[in-house]
Amino acid sequence: MLPERREYPRPQFRRDEWMSLNGSWEFCFADADDGQKRGLATGRKKLGMTINVPFTYEYPASGIGDETAHPVVWYRRETELPRLAGKRALLCFNGCDYETDVWVNGEHVVSHCGAFAPFHADVTDFLKAGKNVIVVRCRDSLDPAHPRGKQSWKDGKPFGCWYVPNTGIWQSVWMEFFGADCITARSLIPDTETCSISGEIVTMYGKADEAEICVRFHDKEIKRERISLDGRRTPYMVRMKEPDSVDETHYWSPEHPELFYVDFTLYANGKVTDVAHTRFGMRKIGFDVDGRVRLNDRPYYQRLILDQGYWKESGLTPPSVEAIRRDIELAKAMGFNGARKHQKFEDPYFYYLAEEMGFLTWCEMPSAYEYCAEEVAALTAQWQEIIQEACNFTSVVCYVPLNESWGVRKILTDARQQDFGRAMYRLTKAIDPSRPVSTNDGWENPEETDIISIHDYAKLGDGFDKKYTPDTYDTVYPNGERRLMQKGCSYCGQSVIFSEFGGIAMQKDVGGGNWGYNDAARSEEEFLSRYESLMQGIASCDFDGFCYTQLTDVQQEVNGLLDEEHNPKFDMDAIRSRTLIFSKKK
Repeated sequence: MLPERREYPRPQFRRDEWMSLNGSWEFCFADADDGQKRGLATGRKKLGMTINVPFTYEYPASGIGDETAHPVVWYRRETELPRLAGKRALLCFNGCDYETDVWVNGEHVVSHCGAFAPFHADVTDFLKAGKNVIVVRCRDSLDPAHPRGKQSWKDGKPFGCWYVPNTGIWQSVWMEFFGADCITARSLIPDTETCSISGEIVTMYGKADEAEICVRFHDKEIKRERISLDGRRTPYMVRMKEPDSVDETHYWSPEHPELFYVDFTLYANGKVTDVAHTRFGMRKIGFDVDGRVRLNDRPYYQRLILDQGYWKESGLTPPSVEAIRRDIELAKAMGFNGARKHQKFEDPYFYYLAEEMGFLTWCEMPSAYEYCAEEVAALTAQWQEIIQEACNFTSVVCYVPLNESWGVRKILTDARQQDFGRAMYRLTKAIDPSRPVSTNDGWENPEETDIISIHDYAKLGDGFDKKYTPDTYDTVYPNGERRLMQKGCSYCGQSVIFSEFGGIAMQKDVGGGNWGYNDAARSEEEFLSRYESLMQGIASCDFDGFCYTQLTDVQQEVNGLLDEEHNPKFDMDAIRSRTLIFSKKK
């Protein structure tokens, strides 16, 4: 039986009136990109295959499972809508890769470029009574200048640490309903100093003239406030009485993931036109005067696991919400208090459950791999879309715009690429100044970064305390080839996090293209000994956290703590004891 995704797709900003469009769609390949000439956009022509949305054709969960690269795919679905009764209809996509066009009853309604951010369109004026036809075309080339994360660009074939691609619709599709106007974007930033939330409300048409914000904590209403709206964009601030001004038990942390619940209600001429539900954790992530990471103004050591978010049967698309929950539960059981979600902006349920379960997350821009004007334009545009979503998740505590100089391979010395890295840091801060940024995670760090990040896949942790000190940061080469700092840049006292290491595979799993870092471990005892050595080495250094590679095996990269089915490979308690004991800041 094929998996189904029937839950409401955007839990962090939920509307009550909606209908799922996941499930069976007609589907076809159009390698020559001649679909419009063939009349596919009209919706009058049926397609020759079926696909299980939101899973991509490359993976078995789609019902197809064809790993051949196809640059253009088409989707078609007939659907009966509920009677609108004066409501308007918003057609929503959580993620499509890469260039997407959508038609409703033969009329073009929206275009979107980028694989990892959601988009929507008001399709009310294109709908009719009875049957409606939605058609989607996705173009997804192998161009390395396009942000693609870990998807292979070499004929779509997996190699190294890049995997079988995901083409087309890979996250949920749905329709939701509202009145004369609705909220299309919002930001919600908590402030522990003033016990307030602030941000901006953006409406679709500017017809709403008031918004009511209702805040609840432990099922008790603690604030209800109306604000006047001025045009489409209105800033707001809502102050609340602190629930616990002595012990601050209302603060969010992985140990105590307390959440406040918020209802936004829009009014136009006294009539309700939109209602949406969200939540937040009252927490602050920042640094002390010495540059050390603090959570809620207290030292906090991050024990992260690198999580690439792949599943054997469904690729980048989680098979279910419960699968996401189980991954977080297993990571926490192994002693980790967060994840660096690597080269992917994940299904929103990941961040939603992380804030509910007490789990830190890092938000990373999926890389492109060829520095050029097109790459610069794509990365900056798509990163803005991602931040505007990520900023509303309490669990997100760090942004990573670049990784290991991917797409900026000459950033060590090239002034243009260095300027681009600095620009990505400043762009991130311009949109959300409330979170730290690791500008180029791994090595060749600029001075314009809040975190100095280190990637070192040493076999053992011996000598870390001498290799990594404030006196060596300017000249050390973490992987033997790439400097920790860009030339002309010096360590300025920033927080240092050992953000990739480990990657130990088992001997029984390697071979035939499968691999891990260094020699494979011949037994579980050898694996645990090496894992312990690495943790001891990290504990001997003055770091503010670490990130172990990695949570699960991913296709040919078989160095996970869980296998490709997301089941534990090792004794969980043995992993946990080593993850915790040798972190001197627990």
